[in-house]
Amino acid sequence: MDFPSPTSHRTTLVTTPFSRSDLADLAAILAEAADREILPHFRRLADDDVSTKSGPLDLVTVADRAAERHIAERLADRFPGALVVGEEGCAADTTLLDRLASAERAIVVDPIDGTFNFAAGLPLFGVMAAVVIDGRTVAGVIHDPIGGDHLCALAGEGAWSVGRDGGSPRPLRVAPPAPVAAMHGPLSWPGLPSPDRERVAARQARLAMAYCLRCAAHEYRLIATGAAHLALYGKLMPWDHLAGALIHAEAGGHSARLDGSTYRPHHRDGGLLLAPDEASWHALHEALLGD
Repeated sequence: MDFPSPTSHRTTLVTTPFSRSDLADLAAILAEAADREILPHFRRLADDDVSTKSGPLDLVTVADRAAERHIAERLADRFPGALVVGEEGCAADTTLLDRLASAERAIVVDPIDGTFNFAAGLPLFGVMAAVVIDGRTVAGVIHDPIGGDHLCALAGEGAWSVGRDGGSPRPLRVAPPAPVAAMHGPLSWPGLPSPDRERVAARQARLAMAYCLRCAAHEYRLIATGAAHLALYGKLMPWDHLAGALIHAEAGGHSARLDGSTYRPHHRDGGLLLAPDEASWHALHEALLGD
C-alpha cells in the first residue's frame, strides 16, 4: 500500500512569534500549577474528589480542574488574546475544539495527563501544553511534577530537556532504527476502530515488547529520549498528542496517521504511529497493520 510522505525528521526552520523565552515562561506556568494545585492532592484524594466523565476509566479530579483554572489564568496574563483549549474546559464547552483550527494563536492544555494513575496514587502523570499558531503546532512542553523536569520543543529548533534546577538544556534524540522484532514501545490499541484494533492486538507479539503506561506524557518521554522505539495511538485528542508529537519530531523521529497523512492539530481520529525514522514507520505499519 502506498502512503503520502509522513512527517520528516525535523520541522523546516521558520520564523515563529513564539520564542525560547516564551516557551520557558509556559513551562514555568505548568510547573507552578503542578506544585500548587496538583501535588498537594497526590495520594490525598477523598472519594468525592474523583468523578467520571465518558466512562468508568475516564476520570477527573479536583486537582485537574484546579490546575487548569490556574494555568488558564496565568496564560491570560502572559499570553493575552490566546485561545486556551483545556481538556476540562472542552468537557464543559465542546465548541472550544472547533475553534482550534482557525485560531490565530491557541494554547492547548492537559492539566493532568494520566489522571487514572494520579487517582490511583501512581507517580506516572504529567502536565502538557502545546502552542498552535494558524493551525500549526509550533511549541510543546511536557512537565513531570514528580521529577520536576520538563521536555520542550520549538518547531525547527529541536527538542531538549530541562532539569528541576534549570541548568543547560540537554538535547533529545530518538532511538536508532532497529528490526521490528527488536523494537518496543507503548501501544494504545483499544482506541483504534475495528478491524485495526483486533489486528494490532493480535500482532503486538511481533515486537520485542508492547506496553501501556496510561499516560501519554510519559510515553512520549520514552520515545523522545530514545528509551523506547515506537508508540501507537488511536484516539487523537489534541491535549494528549500535540506537544508530544512535536517533541518527538524535533528529536529526530518520524510520525504519521495510520493512512500516512500528516497529523494536524484539528485531527481527532485516524490513529498515530511514531517511529525512529521513515523506514521504521513503514516496517512497523506493515507488521502491525498490513494486509
